Amino acid sequence: MDNQLLYKIALTKIPGVGPVTARNLVSYCGGLEEIFHASRKKLMKIPGIGRLIADKILKKDIFIQAERELNFIEKQHIRPLFFLDKDYPERLKPYQNSPIILYYKGNCDLNARRIIAIIGTRKPDLQGRMVCESFVEGLVAYDTVVVSGLAYGIDAVAHRACIQNGVPTIGVLGHGLKRLYPAVHKKLAMEMMKCGGLLTEYSSNTPPDKEHFPMRNRIVAGLCDALIVVQTAKRGGSIISVEFANRYNKDVFAFPGRVGDKNHAGCNQLIKSHKAALIESVADLAYVMRWEKKNKEKAVQQELFETLSQKEKGLVGVFKKNEEISIDKLSYTSGMEIGEIAALLLSLEFKGIVKPLPGKRFILF
Repeated sequence: MDNQLLYKIALTKIPGVGPVTARNLVSYCGGLEEIFHASRKKLMKIPGIGRLIADKILKKDIFIQAERELNFIEKQHIRPLFFLDKDYPERLKPYQNSPIILYYKGNCDLNARRIIAIIGTRKPDLQGRMVCESFVEGLVAYDTVVVSGLAYGIDAVAHRACIQNGVPTIGVLGHGLKRLYPAVHKKLAMEMMKCGGLLTEYSSNTPPDKEHFPMRNRIVAGLCDALIVVQTAKRGGSIISVEFANRYNKDVFAFPGRVGDKNHAGCNQLIKSHKAALIESVADLAYVMRWEKKNKEKAVQQELFETLSQKEKGLVGVFKKNEEISIDKLSYTSGMEIGEIAALLLSLEFKGIVKPLPGKRFILF
């Protein structure tokens, strides 16, 4: 049995300890094992930890639950992704409220170069379905992964369209992997795991309780580079996802709809209030995101590379050895001052060579 993994899971089993407090525990104690071997007095000095939570940390039944969970994920070939692990989704790392651990069943790269989220109403009309299907079909040319929530409506339409078009797709769940909600999507979920996967922060026995789904939406928003709202009313899960995406500085887009139609009113309101940009096609998304189609990308990048200065080429060379890199690491690796690095990065960004990420990190386009 993997003791380190057991401690990772045990951390998520402490009642009253959420992502922020869990990170504090790891930071203040200096490691996972140290949390559970610390004295009550030491634990109570950590922000957010009082006597009640300290006593819960020291209870041994946490490890009984953790062992049960570990046995389940091993039998079901589920990958646990701890927030300090190398393969934990990079896009989620900057946010303090991101899950401490994720449970993943699938084969899609959670750190893929391009990830978008497609969300919307649970009761789309024919136009909404057609717009969603057409949009996904257009994504084929851009080598994109699609994330959604595997819910009724637009979520399911997007996932099915991805499978039909060979676009990898990930469903983020509001419950544990021992069940599937809604059950009617079981066949769809099985197909998704062949070209994508299922992802959740909840342990195996967690039921699909109502309060879990807004929390699920923060993962959908955090995982993507851009969030697309196809059709929605003024209230609901899609609006919550948009709020998270705006907070995380993600690009948000919405398809406009008929005036007076309540199923489109949410998208129209998002556009009017500047919480989302108007979008009518994949071409609009690609233009804003500065994406090139797969068959053009290499030629365009090679042409641009020839116009770069020697220092810019050197910087691009560093990127090619690192999928994603911070400005501090760029400075250390290249031997250049941070001020000079910042100027070069700005120039490369204008040329469409690099893209900035949260936390002063950058990635090659």
